[in-house]
Amino acid sequence: MNFGTIGAGTVARAIAGHLVAAGHKVTLSNSRGPDTLLDVVTRLGPLASAGTPAEAAAADMVFLTVMWPQVGDALAGLPEWGGRILVDTTNNLESMRPAVADLGVETASEFVADRAPGARVVKAFNTLYAQYIAADPRHAEGRQLLFYAGDDEAAKADFHTVADALGFAPVDAGTLREGGRLMQIGGPLSALHALKQD
Repeated sequence: MNFGTIGAGTVARAIAGHLVAAGHKVTLSNSRGPDTLLDVVTRLGPLASAGTPAEAAAADMVFLTVMWPQVGDALAGLPEWGGRILVDTTNNLESMRPAVADLGVETASEFVADRAPGARVVKAFNTLYAQYIAADPRHAEGRQLLFYAGDDEAAKADFHTVADALGFAPVDAGTLREGGRLMQIGGPLSALHALKQD
């Protein structure tokens, strides 16, 4: 399975680091172009490459890691998703002020899914601070819990397999509506850092 990132900030680099360490190819992208990511992919190693957002979005599993105000622009104009998995790591925080964007009854993940027709969306990684994503998820006391949610059971199963192989302890929180609400800012799983005893 090949992987891509839309966005190449702290969260994307943390996830890419785990993926390349596990032997997977990852294409990172940002809005400024592949040339701006040469240092990043050099540090990650030969399994990492820089590409355009369209090239990254062509991967089997794609991680959306941009800031909330950039979600719409980041997803606009991409090729048809065709059932590929889009892992939404975003939180609906306005970047210029510490305020949560009001989405009404819609969850942040449903908002993302509406803007990526044909993608099988899985919500994940948004409940953890970047430092806990980047760190080795395996601890002497147990593995880092990683909550995820989605409406497509096969996509969730694929994500579970990948996350488990990276060393996380993945936990299915339910659908994008119910699980997404538990996981988004203000929900009981948001910023919950916990370990699963193995």
